[in-house]
Amino acid sequence: MTLIAVVGATGTGKTARSLAIADAVVALGARAEIVNCDAMQLYRGMDIGTAKATAEERRVHPHHLLDVLEPWQDAAVAAYRDEAARVIAGIEARGAVPILVGGSGLYASSVLYAFEFPATDAELRARLEAELEAAGAAAMHERLRALDPAAAEAIGPHNGRRLVRALEAVTLTGEPFRVGLPDERSLARPTIIQHERVDRAELVARLDERVLGMWRLGIVDEARALREAGIERGTTAQQAIGYRQALDQLDGRITAVEAIERTQALTRRYARRQVSWFQRYPAAPSADAAELAQRAVASLGG
Repeated sequence: MTLIAVVGATGTGKTARSLAIADAVVALGARAEIVNCDAMQLYRGMDIGTAKATAEERRVHPHHLLDVLEPWQDAAVAAYRDEAARVIAGIEARGAVPILVGGSGLYASSVLYAFEFPATDAELRARLEAELEAAGAAAMHERLRALDPAAAEAIGPHNGRRLVRALEAVTLTGEPFRVGLPDERSLARPTIIQHERVDRAELVARLDERVLGMWRLGIVDEARALREAGIERGTTAQQAIGYRQALDQLDGRITAVEAIERTQALTRRYARRQVSWFQRYPAAPSADAAELAQRAVASLGG
């Protein structure tokens, strides 16, 4: 059975495309279910800033892996990958077409590719994190360079979290730390990848307007509720662009104008990183929703 994956940068219309594909599947007499692969849409209460599908849209087609974490909980790619695999298997068992949609590159890749996560050890990780806190990322980078120069070069001297992860894996296995995507030939299953793209100038205009819309829709009130729900006790949810800026506005550290401008700048930067990530995927021509639906539905009887 074929999986459809709708991926791309924020603001490129992934949600609308996934819904259009699902509608086209239904028009062919089959059923479709949508699986989220946006890390921040995993969180309950983070709706405006993550541009989740509306409640009405979710009623039309079943959606999965939305609102499954509390704001104070940390997300983990390995746990997400396992749960997404379970959900997709369930969709297939029901005879429906699974549609994976989202822009979190590592989360999408963990499902689409034969992704093996390096070994972990909580005690070793804690020691390395303490060393990071005491010595800084540059020292950890030098340590990794001595053990795995290629990984040190790929990660760089500033990303302390990834340096710790690489040191943990190299120490446990004695093998080089794999950085980035697996080989593009190692798709885990039959998959149609629909990569949504928008011209850069148009995308920037969309993103700036989207941020303005977040403030019009009430992201500041949403951030206030998330603070009460414990967002500042966790690590992952706080990284969602827009919420930290809204909280800073609430606390009087910045004005609404400054919060919007900072969020716009961070959103544009994040979109550039997403574009870079998804360029690693195999190139495939864009197809309309009807064609994608036909190809997926054809696999249902296989």
